[in-house]
Amino acid sequence: MQTRIQGTVMPVLEIQLGPNESVFAESGELSWMTASIQMTTHTQMGGGGGLLGMFKRVVGGGSFFMTEYRAMQVPGEVAFAARMPGHIVPVPVGPGSEYLVHRHGFLCGTPQVTLSVGFQQSLGAGIFGGDGFMLQKVGGTGTAWLELSGELIRKDLAPGETLRVHPGHVGAFQASVSFQITTVPGIKNAIFGGDGIFLAALTGPGTVWLQTLPISRLAHQIAEYLPNNGSGGARAAGVGGGLLGGIVGSMLNGDNN
Repeated sequence: MQTRIQGTVMPVLEIQLGPNESVFAESGELSWMTASIQMTTHTQMGGGGGLLGMFKRVVGGGSFFMTEYRAMQVPGEVAFAARMPGHIVPVPVGPGSEYLVHRHGFLCGTPQVTLSVGFQQSLGAGIFGGDGFMLQKVGGTGTAWLELSGELIRKDLAPGETLRVHPGHVGAFQASVSFQITTVPGIKNAIFGGDGIFLAALTGPGTVWLQTLPISRLAHQIAEYLPNNGSGGARAAGVGGGLLGGIVGSMLNGDNN
């Protein structure tokens, strides 16, 4: 198997497969492939432990169906393009070398790579699309390719060193890094600071990859330019809009009682 990543703004991963070699990805990720590549759609993939493995993958934000791309008899090529401006990052996966990635961060992997839920926490309506905050765990053995949006910033944390990050900017990190969702200190900061009320606390040791263009922030920026953006704009408003709306609603209800 040989791979190359082409492009800088909207990169594409091209994988050259030898006879009977394969990779898998969530359904709908394919960009192009040669005639020798055979597609097979499964509910169980990546060494994924049957029904339980499928359930863990879906709970972690993954797709119900996974597609295997296998070169039959002769070599072939399959390609996966990024959905957002950003980077495609290959990571080696094995015992003691697992990763947590944002819910849409897994692009594709070799057959023995597994996907499951790594972290899930409800943060209230209007926050991260109302679905809470989720991370996928990439484990198993092999190579996985991650898709991170915007520019890529790498931080190597020493043991006990903590980095506090807006949750949307968390792209991926090694499983050795401790992760928890915390609240912004101070009620004035939470209400008027404009940065939301939640922060992700990542504590070393381990490597963290930060992404500079969270899809939730991009959606918020373009929502005001879309026609009929009443419902879409409210959904994209995210943390700030949801929090402010709740506070105003509580005040009005208090005045009416």
